[in-house]
Amino acid sequence: MLNMQPKVGDLVEGKITGITKFGVFVDIGDSCTGMVHISEVARTYVNEITDFVKIGDTVKTKVLAIAEDGKISLSIKRALEETEPKERPRRKTFAPPKPDNSFVWTSAKNESASFEDMLNKFKQTSDEKFSDLKRKNLDVRRPKRGAPMK
Repeated sequence: MLNMQPKVGDLVEGKITGITKFGVFVDIGDSCTGMVHISEVARTYVNEITDFVKIGDTVKTKVLAIAEDGKISLSIKRALEETEPKERPRRKTFAPPKPDNSFVWTSAKNESASFEDMLNKFKQTSDEKFSDLKRKNLDVRRPKRGAPMK
């Protein structure tokens, strides 16, 4: 029987043999075991690995690296990205205007943006809303012309 060692970039199927706080161990055959780090288990934030996989599950993985000592680094989420058809990027959409003529920026579903982009968008929106609040508060505090002062 031929002994086939996986290569970096290969998609391999294996069975989960162990789960720890930091990752999952996967038997990929030919007496080879690799590890999937917790950050490579799913596309979303993983707090509890057992919410996504359990011992005995068969999973598709992608070989990320093979260390000199033979340790194999695997990824479940990157294997999913390779096997699923790619969607065309969707255009950004605007929500309908609010009564006060401001708008809220929303992105189309399934669109991934980097954390930095989302943070910058949040800061910009926050600054705009804060300045609107300041303006409205100043208008409320100013007495109207001809009105008696309290």
